[in-house]
Amino acid sequence: QAQLVESGGGLVQPGGSLRLSCASARFTLDYYAVGWFRQAPGKEREGVSCISSSDGSTYYADSVKGRFTISRDKRKNTVSLQMNDLKPEDTAVYFCATDDYIVGTYCDLVPDEYDYWGQGTQVSVSS
Repeated sequence: QAQLVESGGGLVQPGGSLRLSCASARFTLDYYAVGWFRQAPGKEREGVSCISSSDGSTYYADSVKGRFTISRDKRKNTVSLQMNDLKPEDTAVYFCATDDYIVGTYCDLVPDEYDYWGQGTQVSVSS
């Protein structure tokens, strides 16, 4: 059973937007660092963005800076990834993840640092 559940993926034209959401019945996500990752066919999983556990510091891969925004909704116990100006190269399965040991004002974009994962949601950008 997945510890996290992603939603919000779909097919969108280049330049369009999607909002992904990560929810958990097990974790109170406000207390954890949460990362978003993606994996395109034939490629390794890569970090996209993360938000720290303590002060909400955010980090982004260079490829998505200025286009993607990560945020928390404490009331809904979710972490969202707003994706704007989507490009065909953003096409991938997107995963959220968390871990017990990534704490403080820092979070990591290295997939191996995270122990708990969702099953992923497909994002396809095509005209």
